Amino acid sequence: MTESQDPEGRGPDDMTDAEWLDTPDRSDGRVYVMPDDLRFAVRVALATGRPLLLRGMPGSGKSSLAPYIATQMKWRYYEHVVTYRTQPRDLLWSFDSVRRLADAQVTVRRGQTPDDASYVEPGVLWWALAPHSARRRGRPAGAGITDPCPDPFEEVNTTRKPDRAVVLIDEIDKADPDVPNSLLVPLGSHRFTVAEIGREIRTERPEAAESEPFEEEGQGHRARHLVVLTTNEERELPQALLRRCVVHVLPEHDRAMLVSIAEEHMALWPGEVTDADRDLADAVAGELMKVRQHADKQGVRRPSTAEYLDALLACRSLGIRPGDREWQLLTKNVLIKPQQMAGDRA
Repeated sequence: MTESQDPEGRGPDDMTDAEWLDTPDRSDGRVYVMPDDLRFAVRVALATGRPLLLRGMPGSGKSSLAPYIATQMKWRYYEHVVTYRTQPRDLLWSFDSVRRLADAQVTVRRGQTPDDASYVEPGVLWWALAPHSARRRGRPAGAGITDPCPDPFEEVNTTRKPDRAVVLIDEIDKADPDVPNSLLVPLGSHRFTVAEIGREIRTERPEAAESEPFEEEGQGHRARHLVVLTTNEERELPQALLRRCVVHVLPEHDRAMLVSIAEEHMALWPGEVTDADRDLADAVAGELMKVRQHADKQGVRRPSTAEYLDALLACRSLGIRPGDREWQLLTKNVLIKPQQMAGDRA
């Protein structure tokens, strides 16, 4: 199955309009408008082997970059969305100690010892760096495996290059400072030790030499793994992490960039793209500039590029045009979103 097919093997052009709308947040990496400065930052990250930290307003495209790069380069792809409950080692591995304890009570009666590796669940960084080891749950090569761990993104990664991977660690700022600090060594040395089985996990050697698009430009060899971190600046990140990252700030998109992004997305939307659709994209982008000024006066968050695309899709689907009465309603529904209702403010 290719990246652009659904589980039944159909491509995007075979899906009905209703099926296409079942996934409004598309993460298949098929669309991204990459400015030259962002493309350069990606090249620097690959040249240095350092993580790429993306900063910028919510909805500016930070989370969409990693799947796009993975799709374009045919690299394996993994992602982990960080929450306030994320633990320091969740990105590396987890261990089901409760199940292990329950099984131990049974196996001890039989005079057996539980295989601790059976309770290990590799995290996204383990899968990216050492996929063969992850499938064995850390057991040595050649060991008999009765419970191989499935690749969490197997449907996407089956047809991609086995020795190269892109990892998205989304919203790293939501985590406790212990989380980014715990990643300093694994991100810097590409190795870590799984405590429960006492095995060190390292980057696996490539199966075969491969030529990459970046290498063909005469710029030398590049890293085989790209880790992309995103932050919405909810918490200040540790300086030790910042020192180890290539940092790029995604700017707020202007009218011309909004239209360029819209044209790329409309090519994948249901129906044929017409000149009227392009004019509509420009008109909605123009109105968005006014809405941003209005948001500043109200002291609320400015609408993002993602919300611009939602407004454009609604206008196209419902026949709404800027200036219509329904446009004013759409603005309140999609573009201007106060953090709290007026009556809820202290």
